[in-house]
Amino acid sequence: MSTPQTMFALTGRTHAAASLGNATLLVIDAQEEYRSGVLKLPGLDAAVSEIAKLLATARERGTPIVHIKHLGIPDGLLDPRGPRGKHLPEVAPLPGERILEKRLPNAFSGTELHEHLQSLGNLDLIICGFMTHSSISSTVRATKDYGYRCTVVDAACATRDLPTMDGQVISAADMHRTQMIALADNFAVVVPNASALR
Repeated sequence: MSTPQTMFALTGRTHAAASLGNATLLVIDAQEEYRSGVLKLPGLDAAVSEIAKLLATARERGTPIVHIKHLGIPDGLLDPRGPRGKHLPEVAPLPGERILEKRLPNAFSGTELHEHLQSLGNLDLIICGFMTHSSISSTVRATKDYGYRCTVVDAACATRDLPTMDGQVISAADMHRTQMIALADNFAVVVPNASALR
């Protein structure tokens, strides 16, 4: 039996990981819900630390940064009017950094993200944030439709435990790993952490 290969390898259409010197950094849904709300993520603090490193380097180099903020359910998940919808303070936008609001997992859907990225002129995107299996996966997959070259920072993303269809539970760590493997097959270069980027 032959060794499995990614679609990137089979088609020869892979690309190098992006550099913070020539890409746009997208920080997706880094919001309080994932720390203290119903959607509390077990790997949040480690991921936030990696996002903070990415932001620090991007700011130092003048890399364009886009913060995506999910507008959730009033008085519910990611409440847009309450504390659970606010940006996590360690990775909150600074004055002048672009914030785009979304209502669906895919950050391109119903937003001006594509138009804004086109105005910046970078085809390379570096993506991080929450949750790996939902908004990260949906947005990364959509980047291919728009012709972007996407790099995902593994340690700067996280997700949660999920119920399976047979009544079991898949751990957050296993769900995260599975999603990263799927994205690396045909949608993005996946790097381990912020230090792996030039």
